[in-house]
Amino acid sequence: MTIDIRAEPTARETEFASLYAQVQQFYADQLQLLDAHDAERWAETFTEDAVFEIPALSEPVRGRDGLISTLRRNQEHQQRDGARLRRWIGMLDVRPQLDGTLHTRCSALVYMTPHGGESKVLHVCAMEDVLVRSRSPWRTRHRRVTRDDLA
Repeated sequence: MTIDIRAEPTARETEFASLYAQVQQFYADQLQLLDAHDAERWAETFTEDAVFEIPALSEPVRGRDGLISTLRRNQEHQQRDGARLRRWIGMLDVRPQLDGTLHTRCSALVYMTPHGGESKVLHVCAMEDVLVRSRSPWRTRHRRVTRDDLA
């Protein structure tokens, strides 16, 4: 089978490419807010009734207030430990749903850098979201993070 690389993209392909770029930018903005511990602005990227499932917690975090307090608690732990965390996502899969939501799945790496030390991968995760349109282009309604070391 030969593929004509000179073929113009269809309108549907162009529309999906634009959507995909929007979602990538959404995650870049959201994760930079998380890494910067900007709790209020990060929580604004979620819906008011958001649910965040993460293996480090026995119960899901619910709502923006819960997200803010969890991020602040994590920041205090990092400051005590003298380490900095950064996140990276890749292998993003975006699937539009008939109800207008997006189901996304990606690989996520969490890097830890101890004060004066070298960075290393702390966790290898999968992140699955349900995104909804809002005043800003997207907000996370539900996030489920799984870690490879706990699978």
